[in-house]
Amino acid sequence: MSSSEAQLPAEAVPAPKPLPQTPIQDHENTDPAPPSQPAPLTEQKPKAQSAEHYPVTSLFTIPKGTPAKISNIQHVFGTETQGDKVEREERLAAVKESFVHSWQGYKKHAWKQDELVPIQGGYATTFGGWGATLVDSLDSLWMMGLKDDFEDAVKAIKEMDFSVPKLEDLNVFETTIRYLGGFLGAYDLSGGEYPILLSKAIEIGDFLYGAFDTPNRMPVTRWKWEEAKKGAKQEAFPNALVAEVGSLTLEFTRLTQLTGDEKFYDAIQRITDVLDNNQNKTVLPGLWPVIMDAQHAQFADVGFTLGGMADSTYEYLPKQHMLLGGLTQQYKKMYEATLAPIMKHIFFRPMTPDNVDILISSGVRVNGNAEVIVPDFEGQHLGCFTGGMFGIGAKIFDRPDDIKTARRLVDGCIWAYNHTQTGIMPEIFNMVPCQDEECRWDEGRWLKFVATKSRTIEGIPEELSDVEKGRWVARKDRLPQGFSSIKERKYILRPEAIESIFIFYRMTGEKKYQDAAWRMFTAIENYTRTDIANSAIDDVTAENPVKDDRMESFWLAETLKYFYAIFADPEVLNLDKYVLNTEAHPLIRPAP
Repeated sequence: MSSSEAQLPAEAVPAPKPLPQTPIQDHENTDPAPPSQPAPLTEQKPKAQSAEHYPVTSLFTIPKGTPAKISNIQHVFGTETQGDKVEREERLAAVKESFVHSWQGYKKHAWKQDELVPIQGGYATTFGGWGATLVDSLDSLWMMGLKDDFEDAVKAIKEMDFSVPKLEDLNVFETTIRYLGGFLGAYDLSGGEYPILLSKAIEIGDFLYGAFDTPNRMPVTRWKWEEAKKGAKQEAFPNALVAEVGSLTLEFTRLTQLTGDEKFYDAIQRITDVLDNNQNKTVLPGLWPVIMDAQHAQFADVGFTLGGMADSTYEYLPKQHMLLGGLTQQYKKMYEATLAPIMKHIFFRPMTPDNVDILISSGVRVNGNAEVIVPDFEGQHLGCFTGGMFGIGAKIFDRPDDIKTARRLVDGCIWAYNHTQTGIMPEIFNMVPCQDEECRWDEGRWLKFVATKSRTIEGIPEELSDVEKGRWVARKDRLPQGFSSIKERKYILRPEAIESIFIFYRMTGEKKYQDAAWRMFTAIENYTRTDIANSAIDDVTAENPVKDDRMESFWLAETLKYFYAIFADPEVLNLDKYVLNTEAHPLIRPAP
């Protein structure tokens, strides 16, 4: 799953009273043997940090011992037919060609820069100025057998100074998932053959650790690093995005596993404990709101979603359980505590013209002391990660009934792709919730929702009935049947739908999910390809969408990685060997 970029809401959470402080040859690589894990560590005192205002006096240490047996995620694949193999390898080659096209465009026009501008050429500095696309693409290069390009990228990395960003404010979450995750994933996937990757991961980790130097050790998520470097005291924000606080666990934990330096694990364990201690104290117990008061470690906001700004906090719960080898039950407990409120309030079945049984992940607001819960029935492309999350949780926590939920979520995102004019899912949209269990299509009810939910009402003839108004709006807004409104029509090369389709295919072995992935890939390639690379588009309902001239690093790090992996040998990114961070970087799981 990609980033959770979003603007903070205009309204800020009132500041509660403070709490007491607590001190790649050009062939497809199968995955190599994992690099050796560091020896178990004894309890250690924290290493001295330069100019820390709020040093840690006693470290939380990573759980140690023999990893627990965790149920397998992957399906046991049999021998494929010759016809299926030929088809799969043709599709695999097409995805790889697309990757190489975009990578060569990046090398030519934006080498060592954050992002390629894929129509005009040139680059954009968006994530620290350290070459986000280069670092984010490392493990994709290795996985696709592009070893020469991989080694060119490694050489370029040696010349980079990761202690001085080119931006005044550094997004700690994005830096963690793209850079730290990128180095760790490439190091693990390449079998530890390139020590420079771990060295750079440590360099980034040490730098980011400075963002935790706050009174309560909660990180400053949009970090004025230069001020901190000069000795200024800092505090976490009272209106931080919960995803940006709660989605650092995998990367910092893996850094401790590889280096033996417990400070990184300590940093994220303190966040986990805050989430754990407050999980049942929010206005929607079991879930955390989009905004948290990180300065005072409190959760007073009333907006809840598994979409943008909250997403990966939930995604990382079962994944952290796997990365820790099941040696603590904390993440299992927290994950399972989210399930009932998610099923009751967040997921909904929409009414569709083909009467399919699917689910969409939406959001709610809680009003009046939790007495009124208002659903928005709003789907997000970002929310498509939930199918993969539920699938993984069903497998590793032995919850077989949740596999049906995972399937309905995955099928919901496939439906949203299949039913637009371009065959690509929009960024944000609304659908009509079912009224009963049968949930038969009712065109009149859909049109009434269109009339009341659409923002395009200007010029509508007043004498029309609600149904006629809805028909007028649906035609004017190019709304496919089933969508009651489309709030954001763009597609920015996002990976979340193919992410969950890949995971569910690896869980079930059902070829129809490969076929769905191929339809999606061909649609995306058809509408987003440029002479240089691929570009975001402005409107998935338009006959000829306008390209927005932006290619985020996750196109190469995630989207094309998942499209490649679903057609690759099942040992490539084996989900029983690796856990993938929210930027699709593979981290080695401990073996029991």
